[in-house]
Amino acid sequence: MIRRILAKIIAGAGMAAVALSGHSAVAQDVVIPAILELSGPGAVSGTMFKNGAAMAADEINAAGGILGKKIKLEFVDTASDPGKARAAVQRALDDKPVAILGPVYSGSVSATLKLTADAEVPQIIGGEAAPLTAQGSKYIFRTSFGQNVSMPKIANYIRDGAKAKTVAVVFVNNDFGKGGRDAIMKELAARDIKVVADVSTEAGQADFAADVIKVKGANADVVFVYLNEEESARFLREAKKQGLNKPLIGETTLLGQKVIELAGDSANGVKGHV
Repeated sequence: MIRRILAKIIAGAGMAAVALSGHSAVAQDVVIPAILELSGPGAVSGTMFKNGAAMAADEINAAGGILGKKIKLEFVDTASDPGKARAAVQRALDDKPVAILGPVYSGSVSATLKLTADAEVPQIIGGEAAPLTAQGSKYIFRTSFGQNVSMPKIANYIRDGAKAKTVAVVFVNNDFGKGGRDAIMKELAARDIKVVADVSTEAGQADFAADVIKVKGANADVVFVYLNEEESARFLREAKKQGLNKPLIGETTLLGQKVIELAGDSANGVKGHV
């Protein structure tokens, strides 16, 4: 999915820029900065985005590039820090790129979207927090569903598929997690599903023993898990260790390949929306 979306948006933005520039078809490469979380807590998400972007660029280049030009991606590591992401985007905009890829973390997108809007440069993001596309920027493009689209689908499944009346919500305390928590709470309330546990965790958290104890004590019909990939795997391992036998339901980050690799058998039976 990310590869197809990036290919279309990169190609479209690049062709427009090349046409407007008046440069010949044999001019230099089309350089596109990719401002991503390649280290720190967001490294799993950032690396997946990087791989997808590289595949998109390779496909476009193999097909002849953009009006004869090759795409060259320049990867910049934000270290999962919104301040570094903002500085990196500002530096990238100084060179007047045709588009910017990233960041992935919603907090870093929030810190940068006004910069790209003011510069009128398309920004292709991984952030899913609902408020990002509600701030009026015409230059933000998602590579996945926002929470305003995914959470109603999850709530419908919890009601109609899982037949649940009560839910324990486990979320990560960052822009991504809080946005998802607020969105799912609204959708659950609209369906008369009661939240019996509201458990906040931290980005980069390693020990989820206490959180699983809280969830078990709530005795909810299902558990909604909304964490980043590495933390999702740690939560799943702890849930299996403590014998949590309630259905575990989540979104894209609960079903990622890295989660499956890290969680192993603990990921068996997990369900989610992608």
